[in-house]
Amino acid sequence: MGTYLNPGSDRFEMTVNSDIYVDKTEMIAYLNSILKTEQRYVSVSRPRRFGKSIAANMLCAYYGKGDSRELFASSKLAVRDGWDRYLNQFDVIKIVMTDFIKEKTTVEKSLEKMQKLIVRDLKKQYPDAAYYDIDDLIQSSEDVYAEAGKPFVIIIDEWDAVFRERKNDWEGQKLYLDFLRDWLKDKSYVALCYMTGILPIKKYGKHSALNMFDEYSVISPMQLASYTGFTEEEVKDLCEKYGRMFDPIKEWYDGYEVSDIIPPDPGYEEQKITGREKKAKRYSLYSPLSVVKAISNGVIQNYWNKTESYEALSEYIRMNYDGLKDAVVLMMDGGSVKADIGTYQNDMTTFSGRDDVLALLIHLGYLKYNSETGEVTIPNKEILDEFKSSTRSEEWIETFTSFTKSQELLNATWNCNEEKAAELLEWFHDTTEKKTYNSEAVLSYTVQMAYYAGQKYYTTIQELDSGKGYADLVYLPAPKHPDKPALLIELKYDKTIKTAADQIREKNYPQTLEHYKDNLLLVSINYDRNAGSTDVLYKHHSCSIEKA
Repeated sequence: MGTYLNPGSDRFEMTVNSDIYVDKTEMIAYLNSILKTEQRYVSVSRPRRFGKSIAANMLCAYYGKGDSRELFASSKLAVRDGWDRYLNQFDVIKIVMTDFIKEKTTVEKSLEKMQKLIVRDLKKQYPDAAYYDIDDLIQSSEDVYAEAGKPFVIIIDEWDAVFRERKNDWEGQKLYLDFLRDWLKDKSYVALCYMTGILPIKKYGKHSALNMFDEYSVISPMQLASYTGFTEEEVKDLCEKYGRMFDPIKEWYDGYEVSDIIPPDPGYEEQKITGREKKAKRYSLYSPLSVVKAISNGVIQNYWNKTESYEALSEYIRMNYDGLKDAVVLMMDGGSVKADIGTYQNDMTTFSGRDDVLALLIHLGYLKYNSETGEVTIPNKEILDEFKSSTRSEEWIETFTSFTKSQELLNATWNCNEEKAAELLEWFHDTTEKKTYNSEAVLSYTVQMAYYAGQKYYTTIQELDSGKGYADLVYLPAPKHPDKPALLIELKYDKTIKTAADQIREKNYPQTLEHYKDNLLLVSINYDRNAGSTDVLYKHHSCSIEKA
């Protein structure tokens, strides 16, 4: 048994012997099904505290040479037929990349040290192999495979350390990716490669060529969905076993939802026979470390910042790309935000806009992503507490003030308080970056910013076609808030609110929203740039609000 070759089962045995242990050994059954196939490359990405290292230690114990039968004999895996087919049948190479990749050490030096240490273990195990170059792990892996005739199971924990420890070392990152590709891709000596990290595989042009890996991310964990965190059933079992209340634990640590593999198509023969349409199973996942802590000591609190300070979150959300701060405050109020995660480059520094930062926060565990709606939200009270800690500085005062004013505007609109609505619209006009209107389009920009808090309750539609014209702005209640009135807003520039109200009726806009006729507000807004009063309280905006 070596440090890197067949490190043994001691670490996993400690986990199994712990007072609180959740059995995830059934994951091995899936990995056994792809072992020594084209699908043998597995990249698992999920946030810190979600059991990545425990899973890596479990695989070492199962696959590595030694005798771990007793350790697995009473596991969930052992109930399955053929569960021990690959038990202790492989030489396992296990690497924790954070042991090598350091902020003050070049990637080249780190890889040199790592290769020498692994080859040292190989030489102890296989002293008679014909080693061509003991400084070259790739060649030495070939040499040992030629001698022993058996492939390796390679486990790389914290594989993405280079993107976290050396964020701006582009050349070092490329060197690292090249090394992994050359060591692993299309190699007969690889029976299985299992990589874990926070980040998915880096998109790096041609250097994204670790394309042999299937990625099981926190966004799309596929067959590994139920092993990504603690499931609700597992948490309920723990609460019952240890005498803890389930509801507060759910409120604080639940909130991550994932789906497993997509089922067969509706025309699939089995569905014709059963008459049942299969759907991907959805899992509600909990943060494992936090659940264990809360059940162990009986205290419901934020355990997130005990392992990683809130400054990490603060660093990213203060990047106010495309109104990111406004989006954060909206989510802190319980709202959701649309996010296009397709442009994210899977690193800690390359951000082209708000969506890229939101995508990173999903992978870090600070946000939940709904793959069906494309929306992100704050998952639970524990993470909300992290956001509160990260937004206490003075730089956030203006953002919170604007959001509070937006909520006041919503309330004024719902209550048909025209005077208050006009006053608040004037406030937003005075604080927005577009202080000079020159068209209805610019007025629309300010009005949308003013109603920003409405994204929690509404879907916004611009230029809704009524058949006779276009309504400027329409706010339709979200399915979660059917009690809220729909809002139809007509904007005018240098005219009158009567002109706006008349247009609403002439174009018969309400007919387009017939479904909301019993719960529809007609809002007319005009901005008079030539208003001549010098009174500081004078408003250039006028507003009328009436029920349809």
